[in-house]
Amino acid sequence: MGIYSHSKLSTFEQCPLKYKYRYIDKKKPDIEKTIEAHLGKAVHDTLELIYNEVKKEKVLTIEEIIEVYTENWQRNYSGNFLIVKDNLTTKDYFNLGVEFLVSYYNQNFPFKDGTIECEKKVWIVLDKERGHKIQGYIDRLVYNSETGEYEIHDYKTANNLPTQEKVDTDRQLALYAIAIRELFGEDKEIKLIWHYLAHNTKVESKRTKEQLEQLKKETLELIEKIESAKIFPYNKSILCNWCEFRPSCEAWKNEKQKSLNIS
Repeated sequence: MGIYSHSKLSTFEQCPLKYKYRYIDKKKPDIEKTIEAHLGKAVHDTLELIYNEVKKEKVLTIEEIIEVYTENWQRNYSGNFLIVKDNLTTKDYFNLGVEFLVSYYNQNFPFKDGTIECEKKVWIVLDKERGHKIQGYIDRLVYNSETGEYEIHDYKTANNLPTQEKVDTDRQLALYAIAIRELFGEDKEIKLIWHYLAHNTKVESKRTKEQLEQLKKETLELIEKIESAKIFPYNKSILCNWCEFRPSCEAWKNEKQKSLNIS
């Protein structure tokens, strides 16, 4: 039986050697965390609290939200976080989070949109015989009473804004859509919504039943490829700059100080 996540699958696609280090060798990371990951968690945790408080009939003020964000940032902060972009400081990243939250607050206040649950854990059974499952956490699950649709919301703090074509083939939220249909009914309409906070923009997508069935098939094929792998070659890319194993990775053993162009 194999239990996977979107992150685990993506790691293999990104770099098989990184997959081996993280999931097979269980190698201790050389880098504790990136500043981008820290920013993302602090913002996610703050947004989760906003909606949990709304369920208690309390709407936080923007001042309270920034206070919560500051506490989240400080609670988990370490001076050892990796900052790849030399033109940005820790303070710059902290301030980005403030900007994200202020813009989100102004656009979504008073946050009463039918949110059912934040950080909802879901399971997708891909193959009952072999027991392959996908485990995931939905940032926020909403039931929109006006449209009759369930909405899967996901927050992104990265600077890139994808094309519609890219989100229409995104695997993560589509897998979650399978889980929600299994929970609430195969006939339910599911809308996938990404909040690109750096752009104060929402991007939406949907999947047909046929597309979800095809996704199941493709995901199983990827899992079979992973489980039958005998060698795990490295794949140098711009993402190496943020890899927690780069300092000791065999791909970079003779280029310890060299960084790929990130402009």
